[in-house]
Amino acid sequence: MRRQGVDVVDLGPGEPDFATPEHIKAAGKAALDHNFTKYTPNAGFLELREAICARYSSDHGVTFNPDNVIVSAGGKQALFNVAMVLLEPGDEVVTHAPGWRTIVDQVTLAEARPVVVRTYADDGFQVRAEAILDGLTPRTRMVVINSPGNPTGGLISEEDLRTIAIAAEARNIWIVLDLCYDRLIYETTAHNLPAVLMDLIPDRSVLVGSLSKTYAMTGWRCGWAVGPKIMIEACDNIQSHCTSGASSVSQRAGIAALTGSQACVTTMKDEYQTRRDTLVKWLSDESRIRCAVPSGAFYLFPDISELLSPATLRTSLAFSTMLLRRGHVAVTAGEAFDAPGFIRLSFAASLNRLREGVDRISACIEALDRGEIRDEGMSAEGTRRE
Repeated sequence: MRRQGVDVVDLGPGEPDFATPEHIKAAGKAALDHNFTKYTPNAGFLELREAICARYSSDHGVTFNPDNVIVSAGGKQALFNVAMVLLEPGDEVVTHAPGWRTIVDQVTLAEARPVVVRTYADDGFQVRAEAILDGLTPRTRMVVINSPGNPTGGLISEEDLRTIAIAAEARNIWIVLDLCYDRLIYETTAHNLPAVLMDLIPDRSVLVGSLSKTYAMTGWRCGWAVGPKIMIEACDNIQSHCTSGASSVSQRAGIAALTGSQACVTTMKDEYQTRRDTLVKWLSDESRIRCAVPSGAFYLFPDISELLSPATLRTSLAFSTMLLRRGHVAVTAGEAFDAPGFIRLSFAASLNRLREGVDRISACIEALDRGEIRDEGMSAEGTRRE
């Protein structure tokens, strides 16, 4: 549509709209200027792994050695490495929905079985210990928790994680935390999840992080996993036969990101919070859109089920398709996150574009009410997955 000259308001992307901060780009440019373009150590440059350890020490008060860290081509690969290392056919992995589909699919790739428990909008999509514990069986090998979560922005509390960790330790279960959004939490809340795990279950815990969301570095492809040395060594073996080490230029930029001024992180987070609050207010004008206020990340995940009906649009995927075709607004259907009846709106866009997007969505709903719109002929099959 854009190639045809159509102005599409894109509220679909799972990435910041900010440019990578200047001091980080300068480090990448300097790496090029100094011909820092050769193969890298498979587990990552020592200086970057030290910077990752220092950041956890500063932010969470937990201590790691570089041998506890492997640098990967993004947080997604770090999660993949962990799944390949720890899971065997027949194992079960408990995780939560609505959630990032990659986690479930990686479990399946490892020939293990995902066990998905629900979180709920009226509870802020918080991950609750009771639900996770109810999903455990004698076959459970791992629990994977994303906090703040994609697509909901929901959190797990320290107390709920503590309860899960105690049960996991007793059953020899691993806990994997996807913390790629953990620097984007908007209200003051206790969320020192690494400290909880290191206190209770250090030998069976893995922390996954990334430069992508915090520093607007999605295209640089640089993430990591932190865990017990023997597990990290096994991840190193897996990675050596997949992609080898992460980009040399990206790792130099990552060192600058982690060790330099963190003012850019605060600036972006404050702007996201303004956008979140404003977008929630605008959407509240339509009573049939029910929206839990996300605690973190940069997505709203509203319930639009009251706008659906067998006579018009039957699914949130059909609703999303209608928004794109008629309103020229791109959103992500809830089916992509195991949550039909919802849509994900990214507020990683300027307030002006968010306003335009909301106006177009409102115009589409008015047309729907007038009976001008019928089902767009889309089903949940073929939903695009990030």
